[in-house]
Amino acid sequence: MGGDRAPTDILAGAQAVAAEGVPIVLVGPEGLEGCGDLPLIVASEVIAMDDDPAQGVRRKKDSTLVRAAEAVRDGKASAMVSAGNTGATMASALLRMGRVKGVNRPAIATPIPVPGHRPNILLDAGANAEVQAEWLVQFAQMGSIYARQRFGIEAPTVGLLSIGEEPGKGDTLRKEAFELLSAASGIQFIGNVEGRDLMKKTADVIVTDGFTGNVALKTLEGGLKVLFSALLEAFGSDPSYKPHADALLPALLPLHAQMSPDTYGGAVLLGVDGICIISHGSSGQTAIVNACKLAAELVRSDLVGAITAAFTA
Repeated sequence: MGGDRAPTDILAGAQAVAAEGVPIVLVGPEGLEGCGDLPLIVASEVIAMDDDPAQGVRRKKDSTLVRAAEAVRDGKASAMVSAGNTGATMASALLRMGRVKGVNRPAIATPIPVPGHRPNILLDAGANAEVQAEWLVQFAQMGSIYARQRFGIEAPTVGLLSIGEEPGKGDTLRKEAFELLSAASGIQFIGNVEGRDLMKKTADVIVTDGFTGNVALKTLEGGLKVLFSALLEAFGSDPSYKPHADALLPALLPLHAQMSPDTYGGAVLLGVDGICIISHGSSGQTAIVNACKLAAELVRSDLVGAITAAFTA
């Protein structure tokens, strides 16, 4: 029940996707209005957006996030979806579901829209502010599996986000990771990619540390929002532009939808022993519907099983 638009939009999204045949279990306070016929797992506490994630999970054992993660662990649910506190969502999943054996650190994988094409996958998008070079190799492995499972890419290419394309570019971490990725088996590593490549078909999977990834993601989101707002403002600045704007609108609306985070539902926490979808804090009904559909899709395709098999082989 977390998020800026909870509980109204969260419940509306849950009801809408349930009507499409996706089984939904809600987690929230007793007597939650708007549940309809959907089953409710009662949780008496909430980890607020400004709560410390780790302390919130440890102290608020009856919080909605903790109970949702426990429901997945205990087989009462197949996946969890939350638009609440990102750090607490990740901590709940990690502490209650546990890590896949062999995975050093889970990573947040988020789709980056590419105009006219399927999206790229960026990870880590915020789970680990500091990383080791070996972890980036694991991120590449998990990201490649995710690209195959979700987007049907048989041999996903992997790029390392850096400050230049040349192998020697970047800090010590990037240089060490480059060498390890180049030697890793089962990864189609193409070398360094730059920030300008995030929305191009340069690489299917782009790996970096969580600090850099989150800054890159938020920069793209903010830039796209400003761009579309500026376009709308320009179209309305002169009445004579209206016919031209009306003519362009049918082409711009699909592009706007492709660029919107709501279209993709949320990011996936890869490396935990269960499906965990982390939706944007501002998620509305459409985003929640798509997040639940994504969760169901990843359960059906057995993403966790594929990652587990790869790391125990």
